[in-house]
Amino acid sequence: MRIVSGKYKGKKIRPPSNFNARPTTDFAKEALFNIIENNFNIDELSVLDLFSGTGSITYEFASRGALRVSSVEMDPVHFRFIKSMVNTLDMFQVNVVRSDALKVIKNPWEEFDIVFADPPYDMKDLESLPELVLDNELLTKDGWLILEHPSKMNFNHIEGLFDHRSYGSVNFSFFKKPGT
Repeated sequence: MRIVSGKYKGKKIRPPSNFNARPTTDFAKEALFNIIENNFNIDELSVLDLFSGTGSITYEFASRGALRVSSVEMDPVHFRFIKSMVNTLDMFQVNVVRSDALKVIKNPWEEFDIVFADPPYDMKDLESLPELVLDNELLTKDGWLILEHPSKMNFNHIEGLFDHRSYGSVNFSFFKKPGT
């Protein structure tokens, strides 16, 4: 796994062997950031990375110059790894938070331009996650929720869904606040 672009392009990310995470593939990450960069100025973005895992998405936003990135991870081993990487790379705009992502969704401390969520695929009630984010005050007026999920999940019934992309085994669904 590596950082695909930006200030830290090519930097390898090597989590410890005791990691229990499914990082977003470099191919899918590159495609995702092409979409984001065609719709936003990354250097103006406030980003929330929920269920951060290895921190791969956090590092990518920071490397590309995002204004602020909040990385939320509950697992203590993963949290320490992300914190260590952020400190090693001197990513001053990243705030690493050890917390349950669902608690953060229900009690947000600010609104974000992009909320990226890559929950465990076997998470109970994963299919209700988009509505939970959209119903709370997490997104700015024109903000996006990007959800990484298994291919068997379909979110067409959720108001606010505006796009879906599939890159091999990686699926992203894109949501906006209904009515925007």
